[in-house]
Amino acid sequence: MAQKVTLKQIANEVGLSPSSVSLVLNNRPCRISEENRRRIKEVAAREHYVPNQIARSLVMRESKTLGLIVPNIESRFFSSLAKNLEQRCRAEGYALFITNSDGLPENDLDLLALLVTRGVDGIFLVVADELADDSVLVDELSHLPVPYVMIDRVVDNLSCDKVLFDHEQGGYMATKYLLEKGHERIACMVNAAKSMTGRKRLAGYERALTEAGVAFDPLLVVETDYYISDAYEASANVLDTDATAVFASSDNIALGLLKRLYQRGCRVPSDYSVVSYDNSAADALFEPALTSIEQDVTMLSEHAINMMLRRIEKPTARPIERVLEPRLVVQGSVSPR
Repeated sequence: MAQKVTLKQIANEVGLSPSSVSLVLNNRPCRISEENRRRIKEVAAREHYVPNQIARSLVMRESKTLGLIVPNIESRFFSSLAKNLEQRCRAEGYALFITNSDGLPENDLDLLALLVTRGVDGIFLVVADELADDSVLVDELSHLPVPYVMIDRVVDNLSCDKVLFDHEQGGYMATKYLLEKGHERIACMVNAAKSMTGRKRLAGYERALTEAGVAFDPLLVVETDYYISDAYEASANVLDTDATAVFASSDNIALGLLKRLYQRGCRVPSDYSVVSYDNSAADALFEPALTSIEQDVTMLSEHAINMMLRRIEKPTARPIERVLEPRLVVQGSVSPR
């Protein structure tokens, strides 16, 4: 392993002080000739100089790092969000620490503390469970010494920067599409017991049924967590109904359902029509591709990083909440009834 070159070594070679070298390499204002600037940068490049970010952080009081907490990094939606957000942070000169709470509210608290002790300049937070007693989390966030932005899953009674998609509208759009295709016995696989986003999507499902004059049947609502394995187990309950179509309120839920259907010899859309949510499973190896409600993670990431940069620059600025519009992406998983 090569020995790391220091500012002092570069300074000795060019005949200037380490502070002058530091100012040039950090693009700080200084009275140094263009010739000396060129020489400093030439030596730094030749010696593969890497700045000591820890030392720079102590001087500048910024680490150029941000943190992200997600409930389930194995989720296609959250992994896609993490990837897009990391790329956007890197483009702005920030490194992103990505952490996973496993959907446990107590882990949110631990990870917030961990990221703060690591010296991050700000934190992106997707809460583990919006329905948990949020008093402890709210208290922790209100005393957080760094800016934070809530993404996708938010605490409603907390005044802070937030960006999310309209989950109720997404559930409405998915169900309305199935109704327009002639389906009335529509099952809804949803995590409404533990998730406010699930409850909002279920509310959209109910609104579409009411608008179409179709009676809501609680037997067609199948509760499941957002994991594929949970959805696979819960989907047995769908097969016990007379449903002809299913609104699966996440791509992981849809994948668990499809596994169960195919094992039973059922096919999509000839036996069951399916509309999914997130549109993050477009590359999954099955046909036909899933019709899905899309939450554009590129757009979500763009708003999140812009909110964070604004908050870092203006800590006392008024909080902003952005509610984005989902869209229906039609593929081949729905047939007319």
